[in-house]
Amino acid sequence: MRTMWRRTCGLTVAPLVMASAVACGGGSDQASEGTTLRVIVNITPNLTEKYWNDLFATYEKSHPGVNVKLELTGTISADAKLRQDLAAGDPPDVAQQIVPTADTASLFADLTDQPWTAKTPLADQYAVGGKHYVVGVGEQIQSLVFYNKAAFEKAGLDASEIRTMNQFTMAMGELKDAGYKPLQAAGQWVTGSQFSMMADAGVLTADPEWTAKRNNGKASFAKSGYLPYLEGYKGWIDKGYLEKSALGLTYADGQTAFLNGKSAMYIMGSFFVPAADAAKKSDGIGVFTMPTDGAYPSGQFGNISNPYVVVNKSRHKAEALEFVKWATTDPEAIKSQLASDANLREGFTYPMSSLGTSVQQILDKAPSMIVKSGDSQPIAGFSDELNKQVQSLYTGSSASGAADGLDKWWNSQS
Repeated sequence: MRTMWRRTCGLTVAPLVMASAVACGGGSDQASEGTTLRVIVNITPNLTEKYWNDLFATYEKSHPGVNVKLELTGTISADAKLRQDLAAGDPPDVAQQIVPTADTASLFADLTDQPWTAKTPLADQYAVGGKHYVVGVGEQIQSLVFYNKAAFEKAGLDASEIRTMNQFTMAMGELKDAGYKPLQAAGQWVTGSQFSMMADAGVLTADPEWTAKRNNGKASFAKSGYLPYLEGYKGWIDKGYLEKSALGLTYADGQTAFLNGKSAMYIMGSFFVPAADAAKKSDGIGVFTMPTDGAYPSGQFGNISNPYVVVNKSRHKAEALEFVKWATTDPEAIKSQLASDANLREGFTYPMSSLGTSVQQILDKAPSMIVKSGDSQPIAGFSDELNKQVQSLYTGSSASGAADGLDKWWNSQS
């Protein structure tokens, strides 16, 4: 974990443990350069430090006296980074990639009295108790299967005919016979997220209230549609359609392996498109909506993209609020952030590749958007536990064992 100063004067990066750092000309950075806003940002292969530095430089240019300092999360989540800073009595001002819940809303500024927040994407869906604590730039969809067109042609497959999980599994067998790794996975957070992108499309389309029912103890993983998806996933591992060595790959490694043609399919969100565009591989990649054991096409599992919260204990709350307003309402800032991760927002367009256009068409045809928020927000920490249980399938656990593990964990948090 490290903190990257936007201006380093050619010197080393300032350590996080310092309560205040010495600026280039001596003295505190606030005294010499005005207000410093500390912003926890999400770093991905698309959203690099350089990207954020360049974007926020435009804010600094239009707001003299304000400096934006990136707070990088390293291997921990944005939520964990925030809690770590709050525990140390050193609160940041703004954070990304955090979705407030009823239990955590008090950590963030209530933005409900700001009229502009109501016009941001999915604002009402992410409200907590009718109040707005988080605002986003756009939305993204994630129940997608990207595929190598050459691999499908060699295997004699037509992507438009893959509509059920059984057909999906059969396609993997044909791709393996054609000499390809059927489906690309990875370790880190990717394993559980890919499973969620797959299973949620089927389960939550059939029962949009399932998570709320699980929160109320009226549903379980072991006695619901999630178990067949766990069984199917385990079967892919046993048949070699998913390689056990995948757990040793980072998110970037898995993405690169698919882009290099080493695997035929890749379950990932719309934010994969810019990576394909940058690698100049988009024309050779197709995409179809996730097959399910139920209705097809299913609802698209999606979420708010580039979410921002203002930390309640910020020492510069007014300036932080102005910054967040800019990040989510300024047309140029919006277009930049949408394009960087292939996200979408009504009323905003940007040049898209053929692959990006195909993703847009899937969204246009989706019967619904599946959003895990409000009453359907899983218990905090669930994504980490899901990741753990899905990864356990690679090391010998059974599907029923993973389902039971998820239920026991959930019950222990109540």
